[in-house]
Amino acid sequence: MAILCAAVLAAMILSRAWNDFAEARQNHHDIQNFRQILDTANFISAERGPANDVMSDPSGTALKRLADFRARSDTALASLAAKPEVPILLHDHSIPPGLLDAVAESLAAARAKVDRAATVQGGPAKLRAMQDAIEAMFAASDRFRAVVTWHANELTGHDSGLSEPVLVGQMLADLREYGGRIASEVIAPLATRQRIPLENIIDARRDQGRINQIWHMLRGQTAPNAMPDLAGNQAVIDTLFFGIGMDMVDAIIKQGKDSSDYPITAVELTKAFVPTMKSVEDYRTAFLDKTVSRVAAERDAALRLLATVSLATAIVLGVLVGVLLSVRRDVFRPLLQAREEVIGLAEDRPLAARSDPGGAGEMARLFDAIDVLQGRMRERASLTSELRLQAETDGLTGVLNRRTLDYIAQNGDDGLPAEDALGLIMIDIDHFKGINDTHGHLAGDRVLVETARLLKREVPIDCVVARFGGEEFALLFSCSDIDQAGHLAETIRGKLQDHRFTLSEGRQIAITASFGVACGKRGPRDWRHLVERADKALYRAKSDGRNRVSIAPATMAGRASGKDSERMRA
Repeated sequence: MAILCAAVLAAMILSRAWNDFAEARQNHHDIQNFRQILDTANFISAERGPANDVMSDPSGTALKRLADFRARSDTALASLAAKPEVPILLHDHSIPPGLLDAVAESLAAARAKVDRAATVQGGPAKLRAMQDAIEAMFAASDRFRAVVTWHANELTGHDSGLSEPVLVGQMLADLREYGGRIASEVIAPLATRQRIPLENIIDARRDQGRINQIWHMLRGQTAPNAMPDLAGNQAVIDTLFFGIGMDMVDAIIKQGKDSSDYPITAVELTKAFVPTMKSVEDYRTAFLDKTVSRVAAERDAALRLLATVSLATAIVLGVLVGVLLSVRRDVFRPLLQAREEVIGLAEDRPLAARSDPGGAGEMARLFDAIDVLQGRMRERASLTSELRLQAETDGLTGVLNRRTLDYIAQNGDDGLPAEDALGLIMIDIDHFKGINDTHGHLAGDRVLVETARLLKREVPIDCVVARFGGEEFALLFSCSDIDQAGHLAETIRGKLQDHRFTLSEGRQIAITASFGVACGKRGPRDWRHLVERADKALYRAKSDGRNRVSIAPATMAGRASGKDSERMRA
């Protein structure tokens, strides 16, 4: 009960520490994925820059740069669409395929319009084609903003602690998007040297208002203000983006209201405006870097706390368990061990190796008495095993005897498959009496021993070899095909015929044997019938001239399956 109560208390503390660590680890994973999505949004927005250059002046350098930007956007989209490798015990907020498919379709349509606009010559047609392509690129960015919004909602719904960094990340992405749109609103009139249409001016002023609103909101957020290192980035944005960049676009809009006599070209505007946008991208990158580092630090702190709590819990439980084990070792274990050993001896079970039981000196004398009794029991077990071996095997050849073979065939054995179908090969050494009469009984014994060795060497591993009596041997095995049984008998017959038996005086003799083969089933009555059929087949082999294999007639089931009634091999 003491261990249980301590374990429950430890589990409650560990559970809290583990939940904090798991949440911090999940937040780190989520914020990294959200950063990947924001990077993809930036890639799609940045693709408008080289697209504007290609539509304004489709030179080889501009086309190469556009191809690189498109490849970067495609790679980022493919990475989002691919099934992510989620670390163990974490989950992923998989983007619905429909959202990404809509982005891909919209981006493909916009690129097609950009490519067409690049081939259109100057004038109103060029202006309309460029304006249509730019609007299509805006639409592709809007499609991907739906992906950003969906993922942001998923993260804040999972953990409200991510709300502020996710919101700031969205605003920074929107700041970069609308900043790029302002320049794109004047690119087409600038490239075609025409006045800026009124709707373009309205859109540009609307985007400018959104930018100012977003920047004002960003300055009021706690997350970026809590990072003093970002103050320098904010000053650079005020100087480059809101100063030089916005003033440049304002000057072009004022000029384009009444005249098309612009001081710079579209390509020059892109080259001058894009560096001011980089200050926004640098600010976003710095904020996300610090956010990821902060979440990683929270994860590491949670891990250290979890490790500390786990170690302290383990020490407390270890001390408690140690006290209880000490009592058990010195008081209870010797008595329990003695009880088990006495019961084991009474039930004739082998006893496990004994460790030091400890306890008082009186317990040592008790175990000494048990050791004496155990030694006597081992002597009895060894004698029993020896007697069993003598009872189951043939004393001369070392193979199983007739009684053991009968038992296996009727009841089964670990060395023989458990199928009901059995095969039996009866083997009788030809003219064995002549060997005894000519060379003596010791020579006959050597022939029997060496024949047994040959049989054990040549038969399959799951085949039982037994001495059936006198000069007769028997092979018992699982029989599924009488032809295979006959083939085995024929193989052994050939091996035996080719073998030369060496007698004690160095002389060698050759012998042959007759074989009777039959198949049947396991069981007392079936076994007697099987032995009778195999014995009759053996008798036929001997009466037909010896040194041959005779297969017993098939049973009724065997005749139904097409077995021959009897086959003879010589």
